[in-house]
Amino acid sequence: VQLQASGGGLVQAGASLRLSCVASARTFSDSAVGWFRQAPGKEREFVAAIRWSSNSPYYGDSAKGRFTISIDNAKNTVYLQMNNLKPGDTAVYYCAEGPAERLSIPESYANWGQGTLVTVSS
Repeated sequence: VQLQASGGGLVQAGASLRLSCVASARTFSDSAVGWFRQAPGKEREFVAAIRWSSNSPYYGDSAKGRFTISIDNAKNTVYLQMNNLKPGDTAVYYCAEGPAERLSIPESYANWGQGTLVTVSS
């Protein structure tokens, strides 16, 4: 499974971005796709996840109320809509795919994309 993340960029605080993660395949029909982010000098942080087989999203604390994860099954693509961005959201955003028994744990995912940089200026 190969993942291609895109959609990052430089925006001002309060702006919106939509990240895309295109998967070449699915590990299993009920595998999950998760978004994580990593800021310089910080550990990788869980943002949001969703399973291919469901429309039930799961969010980390930093994403609740501002970010929305969604799936386009026909395109094997998972989106992360990010609204009201803040400077604290600045990070490289990675998408990952795998069985993910525990959605918020990076080690639960077998496949990772290359990351896309989001920079939010104040």
